[in-house]
Amino acid sequence: MTPPAPSIVVIGAGPRGTGFLERLAANTPELYGDLPLDIHLVDPHPPGGGRIWRADQSPLLWMNSMAQDVTMFTDDTVVQEGPVRPGPTLAEWAGLDGQAFPGRQQQGEYLRWVYEDAVAALPPTVTVHEHRARALRVSGPREGRQRVWLEGRPQPLTADLVVLTLGHLDAELDKKQRELSDFAQRHGLLHLPPDFTADSDLDNILAGEQVIVRGFGLAFIDLMVLLTEGRGGRYENGEYVPSGREPVLYVGSRRGVPYHSKIGYGPQGERPPLPRFFGPGQIDALRARPGPVDFRRDVWPLIDKELGFAHYHRLFTAHSERTSVDWPDFEEKYAAAEPGSPELHTLVAASVPDPADRLDLEALDHPLDGVRFPTCAALQDGMRTYIRDNLARRHDPAHSEDLAVFLGLLSVYGQLTRLGDIGGRWHGFFSYLASGPPGPRLRQLLALSRAGVVRFLGAGITVEADEERGIFRAGSASVPGQWTEARALVEARLPEPSLELTRSPLLRALYADGAAATPTGLLSVDPADGRVLDRSGRPHPRHFALGPHTTARAGGAFTRPRTGGPAFRQNDATARAALGFLRDLLCRAPLTA
Repeated sequence: MTPPAPSIVVIGAGPRGTGFLERLAANTPELYGDLPLDIHLVDPHPPGGGRIWRADQSPLLWMNSMAQDVTMFTDDTVVQEGPVRPGPTLAEWAGLDGQAFPGRQQQGEYLRWVYEDAVAALPPTVTVHEHRARALRVSGPREGRQRVWLEGRPQPLTADLVVLTLGHLDAELDKKQRELSDFAQRHGLLHLPPDFTADSDLDNILAGEQVIVRGFGLAFIDLMVLLTEGRGGRYENGEYVPSGREPVLYVGSRRGVPYHSKIGYGPQGERPPLPRFFGPGQIDALRARPGPVDFRRDVWPLIDKELGFAHYHRLFTAHSERTSVDWPDFEEKYAAAEPGSPELHTLVAASVPDPADRLDLEALDHPLDGVRFPTCAALQDGMRTYIRDNLARRHDPAHSEDLAVFLGLLSVYGQLTRLGDIGGRWHGFFSYLASGPPGPRLRQLLALSRAGVVRFLGAGITVEADEERGIFRAGSASVPGQWTEARALVEARLPEPSLELTRSPLLRALYADGAAATPTGLLSVDPADGRVLDRSGRPHPRHFALGPHTTARAGGAFTRPRTGGPAFRQNDATARAALGFLRDLLCRAPLTA
């Protein structure tokens, strides 16, 4: 008789697991044919949307992408060996206005359909088994079948390969968060640590009370929505009408400003030819260097020059009236100048007369550095002006160089996946500039500010636990000497991915069994195909991992059409490696009488 069918266990059935399954279906005809295969999909949440995009969350929560900018399907811009398998964007599938910002529930429905479509595309010899459970541990010899232990199940699943496609995970509190939590318990205060906002218990935040919020990204936007509209407030003619159940949110962060608004227009004309100064050749050179790569010293100047090229290409080709030289002349000198050199700065200053038209990444990243306000009221006025100006610029095609920089950011992200753990600075900068909230959300923020429901704290926020008075205090560098007191503190951000602090027993066990981790706590994987590395750098033949907890973290599990999709490239490489391994395994298996 024939041996049992090879099997693969995929742990994580959200967008990343769904994307991997789509690539598995696309590559099976070429690499695996009609050979038998069992796929076990493990996740306590429904496949497709997973935890983050599940149906049972507030319908008030939106995506931060336009419907036309969301796809789970590859195209010819994705650098991959597998075939392109076309499919609709979210807008095309759902019949939505392409420039609308859909609710997360709608995205969950789209992801569920993509999952079902991928399953249907598998040949009849492949069987998919769904397991609504949490994976606890993977065990087994490197050269033999693996056992995947599930919560509440006495017997493990057996597998020839295991692929981890975990998304954002819960984490234990670090030392500073534990101290704040202990302080809150001692004094009867409220402290909400980093978490996915839709899962946070906000019921203990009382109407009218002051709340210090640390973090000004997308987690804050969700918090703002749930504590205003989610409590019965509404917007009329651009102004907020409170329900009386809202708290007062005092928000600040390191930068002190919200993430940049999503750009409100589409690409027109020639796109910048990317990559140019930060492509495969530069990554190869960085990886060939002896010793560790220092992001600030070795990588950031190359990124700066690459994003500058995208910016100036668009400025010179679409808005030449704001330049003083011809593009070919500028391009030649720009290419010859060293990244970050005085010669480069001199060239830009001589060629682009208005400083507002020059790209200054440091100023973009720290817009309130050195800015001081005499009073808290002056800070509120200054912040509203900043947000209004940002909204106007991000919706004005006259500044389409901003869209070119956005495309440059996507290109850079696709290259960085090969460098491994580069620290958190890049990911924070990318999110701040390229993954901000929809414009309407910032208009709502302005209305909430005018209504007094949101108050701005400024940049360089400091939070103190006043033991003597039993209260939280927050101040900032923007209004020196001014402090805000509150009995509630919310950390508006996701937990950092870290094997040391993760609450995932699966990842903790994997680390205990010898998997390598970086100094920041990311799981080390081979950038070529996602195989998990041990502490000697040796790839595990039967363990793969994709997602934000790995050194090959990409910008997201789905992406804009025709932007290269680094996550799609990774999914394809891992799917092909897995299919090739399983095919060879089956071909080697002896027949038994």
